[in-house]
Amino acid sequence: MEGDCLSCMKYLMFVFNFFIFLGGTSLLGVGIWVIVDPTGFREIVASNPLLFTGAYIMLAMGAMLFLLGFLGCCGAIRENKCLLLFFFMFILLIFLAELSAAILAFIFRENLTREFFTKELKKHYQGNNDSDVFSSTWNSVMITFGCCGVNGPEDFETGPHLRPLYSHDAIPEACCRRELQSRNGAFINKEECLRGNDMYQNQQGCYTVILNSFETYVYLAGALAIGVLAIELFAMIFAMCLFRGIQ
Repeated sequence: MEGDCLSCMKYLMFVFNFFIFLGGTSLLGVGIWVIVDPTGFREIVASNPLLFTGAYIMLAMGAMLFLLGFLGCCGAIRENKCLLLFFFMFILLIFLAELSAAILAFIFRENLTREFFTKELKKHYQGNNDSDVFSSTWNSVMITFGCCGVNGPEDFETGPHLRPLYSHDAIPEACCRRELQSRNGAFINKEECLRGNDMYQNQQGCYTVILNSFETYVYLAGALAIGVLAIELFAMIFAMCLFRGIQ
């Protein structure tokens, strides 16, 4: 009876980790394709800091899941104590890292306030300077979400970097309304926008727009995070039970 239970646990763990392995392989493949694609997609990603960072995060996650699935599959099917121990330690490190990130996010949650982002924007924003990562990222966010600043166009009235560089413009061009919300989207009327005509400017602040956009998914993300932690916990228990059951 004990042998049947151990055999069942072994194959369940193999199937579970096989799907993790497939998911990791897919993410790894997509990440590599996005970064090295010779057809021009690479240039689009490289020109957008958000996409560029996202591609490398996808690559790192794919590699991590690939390794995790491989260790779990091989350790389970071959009943190898060394591989199972590596699997357990690896998933334990991921579990502790995620738990630490959740605790840090809770501790430093005051850094996600409207006032914090407004202060940082006024301190570091340098207008249409695409060589500056902070400014380029903010421009991408404002264009993508069709918003302006943290609270609205008024955020740029006292920006120390913006005024000397763009004293003839009321706001940066990233705040101007476009027919399509992307860097390649045509401006509705760029000249009037930069002169301060409200009709051609994005009036809503990015803080409100982004908060409203993601509000629907907050509970889903929380439930998903709890689900992932639970799966990792069960995976560790399975690995240890299998480890102890192997002679």
